[in-house]
Amino acid sequence: MKNIRNFCIIAHIDHGKSTLADRMLEYTGTVFGKELMNQTLDDMDLERERGITIKSHAIQMDYEYKGEKYILNLIDTPGHVDFSYEVSRSIAACEGALLVVDATQGIQAQTISNLYQAVDHNLAIIPVMNKMDMINAMPDEVEDMIVELIGCDRRDIIRASGKTGLGVEEILSAIVEKVPPPTGDPNAPLQMLVFDSVFNSFRGIIAYFKIVNGTIKTDDYVKFMNTRKEYHADEIGVLKLKQQPRNMLSAGNVGYIISGIKTSSEVKVGDTITQVDNPCEKPIEGFQNVKPMLYAGLYPVDADDYEELRSSLEKLQLNDASLFYELESSAALGFGFRCGFLGLLHMEIIQERLDREFNIDVITTVPNVNYKAYLTDGSAVDVYNPSGMPDTSRIEHVEEPYIMAEIITTSEFVGAIMKLCIDKRGIMKNQIYLTETRLELTFEMPLGEIIFDFYDKLKSISKGYASLDYYVSGYKPSKLVKLDILLNGEMVDALSSLTFVDHAYSFGRRICEKLKELIPRQQFEIAIQAAIGAKIIARETVKAVRKDVTAKCYGGDITRKRKLLEKQKAGKKRMRQIGNVEVPQSAFLAILKVD
Repeated sequence: MKNIRNFCIIAHIDHGKSTLADRMLEYTGTVFGKELMNQTLDDMDLERERGITIKSHAIQMDYEYKGEKYILNLIDTPGHVDFSYEVSRSIAACEGALLVVDATQGIQAQTISNLYQAVDHNLAIIPVMNKMDMINAMPDEVEDMIVELIGCDRRDIIRASGKTGLGVEEILSAIVEKVPPPTGDPNAPLQMLVFDSVFNSFRGIIAYFKIVNGTIKTDDYVKFMNTRKEYHADEIGVLKLKQQPRNMLSAGNVGYIISGIKTSSEVKVGDTITQVDNPCEKPIEGFQNVKPMLYAGLYPVDADDYEELRSSLEKLQLNDASLFYELESSAALGFGFRCGFLGLLHMEIIQERLDREFNIDVITTVPNVNYKAYLTDGSAVDVYNPSGMPDTSRIEHVEEPYIMAEIITTSEFVGAIMKLCIDKRGIMKNQIYLTETRLELTFEMPLGEIIFDFYDKLKSISKGYASLDYYVSGYKPSKLVKLDILLNGEMVDALSSLTFVDHAYSFGRRICEKLKELIPRQQFEIAIQAAIGAKIIARETVKAVRKDVTAKCYGGDITRKRKLLEKQKAGKKRMRQIGNVEVPQSAFLAILKVD
């Protein structure tokens, strides 16, 4: 056990974690030849296309240091704020962390957020300054930031480059020397923490674990303490690039277990596995249940695909424990699911994975956050979507969630960022200069204002130099109204949204204009209206596709032409009463992009 080291890599998005992990795998001989490629651990096509890590990935490396052989278990983690739950699970399974900072950008908001999580779990922190081969690297300035942030010695900061392999040997030596070996008793009753799981269509559910105490052997009879289900350990092993079976694993190891589990609800991330014959007294303190930041409805395009969508979401939830879903129905879209996500990127990735991995097309409704409606009879109702909002006559007041947003940027973009935050109903709480040119702004803002396009706008006005991290600070009273969209006088509940009263008119008008562009012309006229209650606040009309019925009239009295036009008008009116308006999927997505 004294020769095992469990560590993770934490950093902001695009600071070079995955590239640095590639060099470590190459240096230790874990991966070589054809197996080695860019972002080796990112095994999803989606991750490679976007150049981001979505899932945390565990892999074991063998490393020889001063004549002794060591086992290094690395867990590579995502850097985007929407996948911070993956980071928290990785941190719980490790004793040390590499804090990777980009030498060209310095410390960003997510770096600080992830570092605090690691410090809370008493992890040994090894600071690494990456991208030292870049021409615009600022090693001295970034070193000052790291020293100020974690109070380490300048000599402790390792200068590295994931591209050239500079500093990789130093990093591996530092892991052996500074990261403590796992604590635990191999002879105690078995206690294993499940930190991830994945669905395999041939072998059932594969759970990834870290052994805190005890020893497990192949064919042991084990029990999941949370679900109280018992299974035989058909296969156990360690996670190299491919799974490698072992006959026995003891305390301190990270590995996988296959026991023929077919139902996804029987494996929960954070659960404890123990032996049936000699069980441990109590489960390990697992992870907190994740709280979704925003909610949206997912509906199958074809109603017959409902059951398929349910099983696909179950399998996705195994692999992504931060996804939450429950049954929901809509008058316009039929049966579907109300899903909770950690952010817009998370929602986009789930949609993309449903399409690629399970071949299911879904319609997504307008995302909303969780509001609290306090009624006149003294009760309170949680409102997750606009259709759940009680009648205005019964509501005393509505509260919406607020967040504390921490934005780190350079001084030249401060004015534009402040204007953006104030336009989004933000209140400035603090402003701290980290160095002469970099500062941290703290704003209190409604969560509903930042879920749409705030992150994209922040990146564009700061030319990519601002970074954002946020956490929910509580609920505050707010003036919210339900904005309904009507097509030909019929309400489309999937397009309804809850919005701040002062923004309702302009938002309603912009949605109508956008829908006019996206809804294809029909044989009849389509009226697109935005309404608050019974009051119509905006209207656009999609003109009908018409045949030129007067073309055959040449000369003669005008009444002949008028008669033909009146006849056509009556036909269009009758068609409108029985015609259906096809709303394309792009119309649902366009509402997210309304500027």
